[in-house]
Amino acid sequence: MKFLEKLSDFVGKYMAFIVVVVAAAALFVPTALIWIKTSWITTLLMIVMFGMGLTLNPVDFAVVFRRPKDVILGCLAQFTIMPLLAFALGKAFALDDALLVGVILVGTCPGGTSSNVITYLSKGDVALSVGMTSVSTLLAPLLTPALTYLLLRQTVSVDIAAMFMSIVKVVILPIAAGFVINKFFSSTTQKAVKVLPLVSVTAIVMIVAAVVSANSAKIMTTGVLVFSVVILHNILGYALGYVIAAFLKVPLAKKKAISIEVGMQNSGLATSLAATSFPSLALATVPGAVFSVWHNISGAILANIYSQMKEK
Repeated sequence: MKFLEKLSDFVGKYMAFIVVVVAAAALFVPTALIWIKTSWITTLLMIVMFGMGLTLNPVDFAVVFRRPKDVILGCLAQFTIMPLLAFALGKAFALDDALLVGVILVGTCPGGTSSNVITYLSKGDVALSVGMTSVSTLLAPLLTPALTYLLLRQTVSVDIAAMFMSIVKVVILPIAAGFVINKFFSSTTQKAVKVLPLVSVTAIVMIVAAVVSANSAKIMTTGVLVFSVVILHNILGYALGYVIAAFLKVPLAKKKAISIEVGMQNSGLATSLAATSFPSLALATVPGAVFSVWHNISGAILANIYSQMKEK
């Protein structure tokens, strides 16, 4: 167990580097990782969400009731800035239907699970970050399909009911199961939580490997375009989240949390939804996979910058 804990710490610390290395291998030597099937994506994401549920406690939701304005502000920013940015970037870069679907799915998904860690490393408001992630995730079954439909209804057919059920199955149920198990078997789960980074990073890496290896040839031809859009989407999300928080004159720790929460998305969910809800558009899974790689790199860089910032 000690070995697994040390391995888990190592994997959690160097997650960004590991994801980049595996993504590069999947892109340039796809045959080495093609055995990881895209049909596994949903199951892998459910494992990640179950792990997230194991880390949640009732106290994590207390911030919602103590500081509802902060959480509401963060969630409003989350579900307006990123979807609108996705749509604007998709149109500005004249993306084809498949890539446009993928980028918009990234934008309409809730905050990423790694945002809490990045907020902690940034010396931001971790309680607010956890509250925002939890609330935006719970709102996702309603808001993600609705926003996706509004932004894509003139481009492709969007089955709102199917997307709702998919998010409930892949996100809500695993998180709820993990939460309940943690509630009644906390002494056991606290031991398991120590190796969760190993499980979660392995699952995320496999999702990236599956998508990139299956689409390596197409990514090689559209790679610059996709990376440009994904990087702009992420960085502009950080920037606009910070600007809005600054405009409302909230403390620096909250600015950091809102900025990170807005810019980091649950791109694994976007990839899963692309595969299940838009199976005829193979490239729709690519933006989510690329975002998974990039936002771990940018998050680590941003944490280094934010941690040096102090309240004036």
